[in-house]
Order: sequence, then structure tokens, then C-alpha cells
Amino acid sequence: MAGTAGAQDLQDRAVQPPSAAGAPPPAADAPNPDDQIRFSAEALEYDYNADIVTATGDVRMFRQGERLRAERVVWNRKTGQVVANGNVAITNPRGDVAYGDSVDLTDSLRDGVVHNMLVVLDQGSRLAATEGTRHDDGSISMNHAAYTACSVTDSDGCAKEPSWKITAVRVLYRPDRERVYYTGARIHVFGFASVPLPKFSHPVGATHTSGLLSPNLRLSAVNGLEIVLPYYFDLAPNRTVTITPHVFSAVLPMLQANYQQLDSNGAFSVSGYVTASRRSDDISAGPGAPTSMALRGYLEGAGKFQIDENWSVSGSLRLVTDRTFLRRYDISNDDRLRTTLSLEWVDRDSYFSLAGWAVQTMRVGDSQGLQPVALPELDYRRRFTDPLLGGVIQAQVNTLAIARTSGQDTQRAFASLRWDLRRITTWGQEVTFTAYSRLDAYNTSDIAATTVPSYRGLSGFHTRGIAAMAIDVRWPLVGPLFGGTQRFTPRFQIVASPQINNLDVPNEDARAVDLEDSNLFALNRFSGYDRWEDSSRATYGAEWALTLPGFTLSTVVGQSYRLSDRPSILPPGTGLSDRFSDIVGRTELRFRDFVSIIHRYRVDKDNFAVRRNEIDTTIGSRSNYVMIGYLRLNRNISSIEDLQDQEELRLGARIKFSRFWSAYGSTVIDLRNNNNTNTSTPITTTTATGDNFNPVRHRLGVTYEDDCLAIGATWKREYQSTGDARAGNSYLLTLAFKNLGF
Repeated sequence: MAGTAGAQDLQDRAVQPPSAAGAPPPAADAPNPDDQIRFSAEALEYDYNADIVTATGDVRMFRQGERLRAERVVWNRKTGQVVANGNVAITNPRGDVAYGDSVDLTDSLRDGVVHNMLVVLDQGSRLAATEGTRHDDGSISMNHAAYTACSVTDSDGCAKEPSWKITAVRVLYRPDRERVYYTGARIHVFGFASVPLPKFSHPVGATHTSGLLSPNLRLSAVNGLEIVLPYYFDLAPNRTVTITPHVFSAVLPMLQANYQQLDSNGAFSVSGYVTASRRSDDISAGPGAPTSMALRGYLEGAGKFQIDENWSVSGSLRLVTDRTFLRRYDISNDDRLRTTLSLEWVDRDSYFSLAGWAVQTMRVGDSQGLQPVALPELDYRRRFTDPLLGGVIQAQVNTLAIARTSGQDTQRAFASLRWDLRRITTWGQEVTFTAYSRLDAYNTSDIAATTVPSYRGLSGFHTRGIAAMAIDVRWPLVGPLFGGTQRFTPRFQIVASPQINNLDVPNEDARAVDLEDSNLFALNRFSGYDRWEDSSRATYGAEWALTLPGFTLSTVVGQSYRLSDRPSILPPGTGLSDRFSDIVGRTELRFRDFVSIIHRYRVDKDNFAVRRNEIDTTIGSRSNYVMIGYLRLNRNISSIEDLQDQEELRLGARIKFSRFWSAYGSTVIDLRNNNNTNTSTPITTTTATGDNFNPVRHRLGVTYEDDCLAIGATWKREYQSTGDARAGNSYLLTLAFKNLGF
């Protein structure tokens, strides 16, 4: 095969294909005009005795959608033979063009033999052979042929070797099936022969058909060499299945399957993984752990269906057999899996939701019995126009039942009313009046299973009432600056709420409380319903923004002051425990689509220590960019897990160093002190390089991608071991032949 590969000429030919617009009109008295052969030429000779027509000089022939162009054509009208020579081009009704030095055809212009053949298909791919045969049914057979879907010219229009091509002993192109069939094939990448494929076929055109997809190779310390070879099944225009075997050198194979379906009212997708291997998690870890084989797997799915204009149902599914499976097989690094189901109604003034969800923990130190299952969660909201004072009234009814197999159980129900009235004064101030009332009912059991006392509440049935009133004033001031527009908006708010017995009821949804710019002016600065910020407070701040063509700069800063000296349930370190709160703000800078910088911060009111410092920066274009993310939460809270300190650095970059080559990398680094790192479980270990610098993972890679080929190589290193998901290096090689069906 290597010796014949150079015989096929895949380059463009000098002649342009014949255009249908150049066809001469049929004779007016022809009995069947569509079956006539019409032609044009610069010179024409006719041998009356032999009944042979010889046309020379840009000859064009047309019959039933078939079009031929050549320098010289000899047509034997007795035998029906048509011989064309010199820069021959034949176009069929589909738009496929066959080029050749000489062609022997019948007068149907469909079937015949083409010498030095090049076929350019309608979608751009091409076939070439020293000789090929066009058949009456439109198919084309070739011997010692080559196929490619790649460009055969460079950016300067000069001829080049395609990135990949397939050579074969025999090739058959079936336009009715939009498919090419090979016998004795071999794929060549950058001119080098690679994978032999004795029997092989692939689709052409936009039609989705079953076949192999791009293979992947991976090497890891735990599983050894991994070969991934997915196969795609096109069941119907709206239904597909992909079966992916994963073959490993060190462990048993794994099977992956994915089913997708798209209907007129929605879509869903389901994926599954299954294998058998020895595992080690928080249950079976340490010396003497069981080493018998276990069936392991993972199931995930998601879908949404719009039942009618208002009703919809959606859900997601994530279940795994054990806590280390996802990390060991490099499927996911999530530490919790959430399964949800929701039925919703939405119209202009109302919303209804009936939902349920469950959580499966991947954290080795957590008990699954303490993870919540919510079934059901009901939420109904209705918006009305106030007929007396004006404004908008929103009524809400909400119920929630949370159960745990070996933990605290909670049932909650509440009904609330909220009234908002917005007015604009003659000076341009925006004033919003708010009144809020709510009645809660709780029932709680097994509170001793909750380790944090402030989360428990009291056992049994309890009720409480909540009320609040607020006035919020904003005064937008707009003016020119630097050829653009600046906007300065001072803001002042007063909220009054009577004392509430927050600790009598459990805290399920308001645990991660922290003062930030997004909740500074909120009526309740807790994140959920179970805790309410009582007492009275004044909040003040300002927003400023500058807008120029392609450029925006905005900042917001604020603080609050509690008007009463009543003790707060908010723990120190949240920024809200004292009468004066910490100072919070956000600054955002954007320049076109090239620069995006967002900085969020919280500064201690007493000593100006930075309690929250969060920066997200992206600089560059789609092909060349740098991403920097930094987060530091300095709360000095050690007793509540949801509020513990955190510090991490995230880096990512991509550079396109040539037309088709790119390099990329990313890393996540834990910057907390080693003494504060949670290493309570013996099977979780971290490879630390020094205090306050603990890499979590990094990834480096290089890719080549042109119009028809993508090749990638990636090195990934995990620094944390969890059971059988051990720290170490892994390497991934990807290869994708575009326009080839895999």
C-alpha cells in the first residue's frame, strides 16, 4: 500500500466543472427534451458515414442533469460511446464532480471509465485513483485509491499533503447511502502510514450514521494503559446510543453507555459505567481491608420536558457504588452527588414547584446516613397588584420535609406576604417601601445526631412569627466623563425587625452565611429560610460606574450598622456579629472581550484586615488567554465546618504558538496551612511541597488542530490520594479525524 499511495493525485485540477447555466436550450420539436444530449463547442465535425460527432475546444455536453466538460469529445451515435480527452470534468445531479485526463462513457453520461480520476464530493471531501469506473446507478468504484476530507492547499494556495488520507486496494462510493467502502485500507497521518483497516466504511455528507468515534489513549499509575474506543449507534433522527469500552492493562475492562433522545417537548440523556475491581474507601480502608472483587459503577442522567405552555418536569440523576470510583477512573472530582426531580408551573404572576432531591457524599470522613433527602419540597408564589396603596404584593407558601437514615429529621412549612412599593421623587431618588410577614411551623426529631449545636434547634413541634419593614433609597446621578458616561449612586436602607427565637428551630438551609456585596442590602442576609436576621439596622453604600466604548469599570462598597445592642446569633468572623459590620465591596473591569477582572473583598472594620479576598481575572482571546483565580476566606472560625477558612489559587493559560499548534495548562493549589488541612481519615493523604503550598492537581497539554484533524496530548497529576484513587501522573492522547465519522 505504501508504494501505491503516491499514485493518487488529490490536488485540484485546472479545469472548472461545467455549470448548468451554460446548457444550450433543447430543440423545440424534440419528442423528449430531457433525454436529449445537448452540447456546445468551438469546433464541430460530423462523419455522416460512421455517424461520429467530434467536438473540440471547450466542449460541454448535457443530459438529464449530467454535465461534461472536456477539450475534445468523440461521440459515436451508433454505439453510444462517448470518449472525452483533455481536462475532463463530469458533474452529476448531486453536485459531485469527477475529473480525469480521459473518460470512456456511454451517451447517458453516467457510466464509464475515468483515467487519472479525481472525485470532489459535494461537501468538499475527495477521492482519487489512477482509474475509476462510474456506474449507471451513480456509484463509483476505484482501484488503488485515496480519500481525504482535508484541505490540499495551504494558506497561500500552494499544494500540500493533506493532514490525513485513507488509501485502499479497492474503494466503492455509494451516493445513495452517502457512504464510502474500503477494502485493504490504511490511514495515513501527515504522510506516515498508521492504522491498517482491512474492511472499513464511513459516512460522507451531513447524515448521521452509526460508526466508530475518536479513540483515546490514557496511561495512569492505578489503571495502567487505557484504550477508549467508542461506537456510535444512530437509532433514529432523535435517538442515539454510544457504547464505549475502556480496556486497561492493569485492571478489568469498563463499559460505558450513553443514550440521548430529543423529542418535540423535551430531551433527556442517560449515561452509565460498570466494571469490577478492588476498592478502598472510608469503610474498607487500612490494614486488613477486604481485597475481593466488587462490582462498581456510576449512573447519571438529566432531562427536561415542557408538558404545555406552563407546566414542565425536569430531573437529574447521579448515583455511584462507592466514594472513590469517580476519581479512580477520572470521571469526576465532585465531593457530593445530587439527584433531583421537579415539577414546575410558571405564568406571568405565579410560580409553583413540587421537587425532591437527595445527596450522596464522596467525602471520606462524612457519614452517608447524615446526608439529607428532601421529599417533597413544595413552593408556591403568587403576585398581586395592591388596589389600595399601589405596589406589588407577593404571597408565598413553602413546605419542606428532610429525612436522614441516621440523622436529624425536619419538617418545615411557612406562609408569607411581602409588599413592595417603588416611587421616584421629583429629585430623581428611587424609594422602595417594603413590608414582610411570615409564619413558620417546624417539627424536628433526632437532634442529638447533629454535631453543631447551633444547627439543631429544639426537638418537637415549634412555631414562630417573622415581621420586617424596610425603606431603601437610591439616588442615581449621571454625567459625562472621559468621553463616556459615569453613574454615581449613593444608597441608604433602614430595616426593622423584632426579636426572633432563631435557635428554637433547626438550621438546614442557612448555614453558609457571609457578608458580601450581593447580600449587603438584602432584607435577610442569611442564605435560606431557617435563620432570620432580626433587630434594626441601617445600611449605607455607593455604586459608581464608568462606561466607554468597549470599556466598563464599576465598583460598589458598603457597610451596615445595627441600631440595637441586642446580641446577634451570627458568629464572629462572618462580618455581621458586631453592631458595625465589616466593609464589603466589588470592583469589576471589562475591556471588550479581551479583559475581565472581578475583585470581591471584605475588610475588618476594626483593624482593616482582609477577611475575604476573591479575584477572578481573564485576559486574552479565545485562542490565547490567561486565567487567574484567587480566593482567601480569613474568618477565624474553626467550630463550624461551613464557615472555616479557605485559601486557594487557580491558574490556567492557553497559547497558540503557530497556526495549528496550541499549548495549555491549569493548576489548583491549596494555600491553607498544613495544620488546618483536614486529614482526619487515614485514606486521604496529600503530597505537600511545603507549608501553605499544597497542590491539588495540575494539567499540561499540547494540541494540533486544523480543518480536519485534531491531536492532543495531556499530562495530569493528582496530588491527593483517596483510597484506591491514588495520587500520581496520568497521560492522555486524543485523536480525532474530522469529517470521517470518528
